[in-house]
Amino acid sequence: MGSRDDYTSKEAKLINQAKRELANGMDKDPVEKLRLMCYAKGAKGILGLARAFRNMDRNGDKLLHEEDFIDGIKQAGLPLNADESKYMFRRFDENNNGYIHMDEFLNKLRPTINKSRLDLIERAFQKMDRSGDGMITAKDLKNVYTVKYHPKYLSGELTEKEILGRFLEHFDTSCGIHDGKVSKEDFLNYYATISASIDSDAYFDLIMRQSYKL
Repeated sequence: MGSRDDYTSKEAKLINQAKRELANGMDKDPVEKLRLMCYAKGAKGILGLARAFRNMDRNGDKLLHEEDFIDGIKQAGLPLNADESKYMFRRFDENNNGYIHMDEFLNKLRPTINKSRLDLIERAFQKMDRSGDGMITAKDLKNVYTVKYHPKYLSGELTEKEILGRFLEHFDTSCGIHDGKVSKEDFLNYYATISASIDSDAYFDLIMRQSYKL
């Protein structure tokens, strides 16, 4: 299934750089400030915020009101107090409607990905989503990934379920949402941050192809 070792050091560099930029005291655009806060939490930062907001969207209309926004920021563990969150919400609510569109907001927050990288991410997701239902589950993984040659499976240290579960854990977040499912949006949000930590298209291409045998 590939190893995180290939990009762990680059992710750590992104985290440290984001923390330095947040600490420099310079005024920042609200989107950029929030993006840096997510980067400071690593690959799961934007993913965690997106999942927290999705959890707030109880009626499924994909509209975030101020209270939802503040609760989502808190649930995602981002270092903003209520007043800062209110200020940020009002900056994002450009039309003064009292709400922001979740998808539009997350599209602004997510770092830009060029077409070649986006194609790789989408191909990897489609390969893993064997059922074609838009979600990666342990059942999907069993159809694309054999554990019988995995050293920890051979040694008896881990069961098949535990090994497959470790892949899904990459997409678990600190906001208490561990449903064993990875949506296409989750997958994209996760790899968008990985992409932001890697300057070279060729290296990103290599990592994705090795990780998912594309």
